[in-house]
Amino acid sequence: MAEHGTPGYGTSGYGTLPAWHAARYQRALDRPARPGAFTRFAARVEAATPAHRDRAVDALRALAILGVVLGHWLVTAFTATGPDGMRVASPLRTMPELTPVSWLFQTLAVFFLVGGYGAARGLRPGDSWRRRAGRRLARLARPVPFLLLAWVPLTAALAWAGLDGDTLRRMVKLVLSPLWFLVVYAVLVAATPLVAAAWRRVGVWLPVAAVAATAALDLARFGLGGPEWIGWPTVLTGWLVPFSLGVAWADGAFRGRRAAAGLLAGGTVAAAALVLGAGYPAAMVGVPGAPVSNLNPPTLAAVAFGLAQTGAALLLRGPLTRWTRRPRAWAAVATANLAAMTIFLWHQSGMMLVTAAAFLATGPLAGLHTSPDGLEWVPLRLVWLPAFALVLAGLCLLPRLTRTILSQTSGRVRTSHRRAPR
Repeated sequence: MAEHGTPGYGTSGYGTLPAWHAARYQRALDRPARPGAFTRFAARVEAATPAHRDRAVDALRALAILGVVLGHWLVTAFTATGPDGMRVASPLRTMPELTPVSWLFQTLAVFFLVGGYGAARGLRPGDSWRRRAGRRLARLARPVPFLLLAWVPLTAALAWAGLDGDTLRRMVKLVLSPLWFLVVYAVLVAATPLVAAAWRRVGVWLPVAAVAATAALDLARFGLGGPEWIGWPTVLTGWLVPFSLGVAWADGAFRGRRAAAGLLAGGTVAAAALVLGAGYPAAMVGVPGAPVSNLNPPTLAAVAFGLAQTGAALLLRGPLTRWTRRPRAWAAVATANLAAMTIFLWHQSGMMLVTAAAFLATGPLAGLHTSPDGLEWVPLRLVWLPAFALVLAGLCLLPRLTRTILSQTSGRVRTSHRRAPR
């Protein structure tokens, strides 16, 4: 074997490589690296972003969507009841020590906060309510028909494959559950001119009145033994609180940190007092079998928790603005925002399809169909999250792919008609 330094062989860090081979390596190292596909995409997104864009708002929206998606995937489980059936279970019921997970991932208040901000910023003088509401509601509702149409054949296929009727009803109920949020959000977005006018007229008394209305409805429901339906107006009064604070933010409120810190501290203390002293559930999401849910409909405890989240979100504006100045981070945030409503509406479908397909193909699998009654279930569940995310990504791309195919098909049909002999 030739030694280092032998004529014809390289000696500068390449061992016994031939000199011509070492020189080729050196030229490759000296050549400027070509940016990857995502880096080039990030550069295009950065160049297309207006300088006045409030990137912190988009980052908060992306974090809110991520929280909701991960929260549902972690605290909603299906356990096998037989060869053709499953039931809904939750680790929060069998492992209450995991309750803080619901505090981290129940981020709906942040979504309503940035929704109010964006809706208020979109108000234009002279723009009619009908035209403005029509534009915004059309954007919100765009993914809904495809979701509904897709689950008709999917339900039939799963029934044909052997899932029993009770399991299918549970799955479809979870798949369609995001629609309640969309309806409430759409109502508040349509009412943005009224909310903005009320904020300009009465200021902070607007969210205070919404909190008071929620408290009164809770008192009638829990304290005075009223019927269950009496609590349902809180789906509007409860979520009006963060939405109106978003409208206030767009109007110039919360320029300093003091008000945001006050919301964080006050909301935290109020939520803790309601849980510890008034008997509200500690979990900020619904738990199967629990007598009371903080979200279905929203309770005063959920509203207090939302105030704390609002304060935390407002305090994060500075750090998020600095973080999103990085092109790659901003590209990820911008992409999530473009598909935010589609991700929200389809995320349960991604989990359901993986769960059902695996159950029908192989039977119960650990972390996917086993009972969440021990801490060993948690890492097993985490293993399945990439599969949920991959299917969700495909579902989000499916409507666009369908539109592309239909447009190309219609284009070919029109071309053939033009070329047809007369």
